Amino acid sequence: MSANNHVTMHERDMRRVSSQQTVGKIVSKVLVYAFLILMAVIVIFPFYWMLISSVKSISEYRLSVPTLFPREILLTNYIDAFQQANLGKLFLNTLYVGLVSTLLSLVITVLSAFAFARLEFKGKNALFAALLGTMMIPGELFTITNYATVNSFGWINSFKVLIIPFLVSVFYIYLLRQNFMQIPNELYLAAKVDGTGDLKYLWKVMIPLALPTLISITILKMMGAWNSYVWPRLVANDKQYQLITNGLRNAFTDSTGDVNIPVQMAAVAIVSFPLFLVFIFLRKYIMKGVSRSGIKG
Repeated sequence: MSANNHVTMHERDMRRVSSQQTVGKIVSKVLVYAFLILMAVIVIFPFYWMLISSVKSISEYRLSVPTLFPREILLTNYIDAFQQANLGKLFLNTLYVGLVSTLLSLVITVLSAFAFARLEFKGKNALFAALLGTMMIPGELFTITNYATVNSFGWINSFKVLIIPFLVSVFYIYLLRQNFMQIPNELYLAAKVDGTGDLKYLWKVMIPLALPTLISITILKMMGAWNSYVWPRLVANDKQYQLITNGLRNAFTDSTGDVNIPVQMAAVAIVSFPLFLVFIFLRKYIMKGVSRSGIKG
């Protein structure tokens, strides 16, 4: 009987331990999901506030106690936003600057990354280290010198000033160079033996293998052009060359300095919609391209 009692007590202890572990796992999961839900609410709420504000009347928006759902939905705010801010022109300007700067930047990035990954020339490592060192300097420190330079060239209020100063990205060169270095060097040597030129090898072999990273760079560059604000605000205040971000800044301010916030929020919602689509449909390409580029140094 004592042996049976001992076995029974052991089974009870095991069940108690198992029950405690189960409860601990449940509590842990509840805490994790509660934290994730809280973070999701914190992130999503500004977008929700933007959307509900974009369909409110100006009088409802100015209430001392804000409403969390519009009493009256005014979709006409979106029509007013498109007309008042001349969004069609701003979209075309931004798309033009984004496409041209992205294409030129891709050419520079691919050629530079290939040179640092495969070609051998004197001072290559020192030059690459110097380029990486510039990443430690905040971009804002270059604003004054860049402005003085483009002003001396007479580029203020032109598309050139929005495209040329930011064609070279050390980060993109580093990202693509890391991806190129993962491609076996034996392929390059074999191609050289067969008489294949560097540019042909780059086009036929390295670019197809590094395509995910190139797609990531393209998306990130376009998003950067779409979101750019400080530099366009400084050098392109002429309405003919304004981009979306700085074009919306004063488009809804009347002669008394009063801003129609609901209409402005409607414009921001329209501008944010393309970026939302990019995030939804292309996020896997961004993550895939970045993840492929940081394995070999």
